[in-house]
Amino acid sequence: MTPLQTLPVLGAALLAALQGHAQTPPAMPAERSPDTIAAGAGEFVARAVFWTEDQTPADFLDLAGQHTKARWRTLYRPPPPGPMADRVKAAFTLGSLVGETFLIWQAGDAQQFRNNNQELATFCRILGLGEKMRPRLMAQAKMAEMDEWKDMRQEIVDGHQEIMRLLREQMDDDLALLVDIGAWMRALEIVSKLVQETPEVDKRPLCIGSPALLADMRQDFAKLTPENRRSPLLQPVIAVISELERVWGDPKMGAPTQNMVIRTHEQLRAVMEELTLK
Repeated sequence: MTPLQTLPVLGAALLAALQGHAQTPPAMPAERSPDTIAAGAGEFVARAVFWTEDQTPADFLDLAGQHTKARWRTLYRPPPPGPMADRVKAAFTLGSLVGETFLIWQAGDAQQFRNNNQELATFCRILGLGEKMRPRLMAQAKMAEMDEWKDMRQEIVDGHQEIMRLLREQMDDDLALLVDIGAWMRALEIVSKLVQETPEVDKRPLCIGSPALLADMRQDFAKLTPENRRSPLLQPVIAVISELERVWGDPKMGAPTQNMVIRTHEQLRAVMEELTLK
């Protein structure tokens, strides 16, 4: 089978794995640590909210850096494979590259920024935005070269919004939504990895920002056309969002456990690898 033909199979496998996770609760440790006691007794009442409606992925990573010992350069990932014929997959991948831009900004890494910038240009061309985005991407590359990181932050936030605006102008509303979902999924993948390495129990909700962020992503997914919403390619995306929303939004949930954090990161990593690196 070709790589594109294998996607539905991979999606079904990932969905089955997620359903298996949902049906099989993690084993309780032999000794009850303070966080498992709190979970059992429902004592974790004051839930930290690490995301609000006006936040961008850049804001979210800023917050993650304040609450964790972030080693940003260890979180880079390989570039996506060559140009994709599937525009839906290309849009989600472009969004993940936007998320990667926010990570690289945190690291202040000019060479990695240029590398990622080239990938952004490639995927913009696939979606018909090559000439329109070229001046902005070139300006960003120049700013990175000159170490103008302070001014760069707003520039890359605006670039994210411009990509979505241009896609809507060419009547590609679904692709605009997928760029945004892809950017947020990559941000969650990054932050969940940071939280996995953070021992404090009260930092664990940071890995999903807040249940409201997941609900917002699910609502965006629901705006896709029925054809894309039901496509085997995108089923792993909504499966992960829905599962995380169910687990992290449970009002009866006590203190989040380390198992929840690990599982969250594994689910996000798996779907991002399947859609953007294969």
